[in-house]
Amino acid sequence: MSSLAQPLADDLLVDGADARAVPASLDAFLAQVERRAFRMAELQLGHREDAFDAVQDAMLRLVRHYRDKPPGEWAPLFWGILRRRIVDLQRRRKVRSIVVGWLGGGRDGDGEELPAWEPADRAPGPLDRLQDAQSYRDMAEAVRRLPQRQREAFMLRVLEGLDVAETARAMGCSEGSVKTHLSRAMHHLRDQLEDWR
Repeated sequence: MSSLAQPLADDLLVDGADARAVPASLDAFLAQVERRAFRMAELQLGHREDAFDAVQDAMLRLVRHYRDKPPGEWAPLFWGILRRRIVDLQRRRKVRSIVVGWLGGGRDGDGEELPAWEPADRAPGPLDRLQDAQSYRDMAEAVRRLPQRQREAFMLRVLEGLDVAETARAMGCSEGSVKTHLSRAMHHLRDQLEDWR
């Protein structure tokens, strides 16, 4: 991993050995991935509360539907559930902004006031205040600008450390697609972060 990606990876990964160890129980697995999952969701959604909701929902779904699966399958299942939850929240946000626009900025057909909707707060959150290294901010911004599938492949393969097969299962695509998305993501990141070389 390049020295540029190291601050972001250090922040998102507990450490390489611990991240790949198969936990003995589902509770231990969830405790192990909770912080990284939140940071991944916050990075993609840009909103702290939405990130909490996405991670909590992914954890609950894993427990409800997949607790009987072998421990080796928990990681790709969890990351796939979280990825889909993040996409759902992004779609809802977009649809809601379109509907509010169509309805004239906050009133429905009967003249009733619609619930207030505000776009996600883009102000620096606690994570940004804690991270004082410019390289982290630049790297995070570059990752945010990646197309969604490239961003997912980069985060699952490079930051989470899943192998190609696990990433393909989590993303719901072929292993070849994972490799293509990751290659394109790395190319875009190199271009965007040329000043750090």
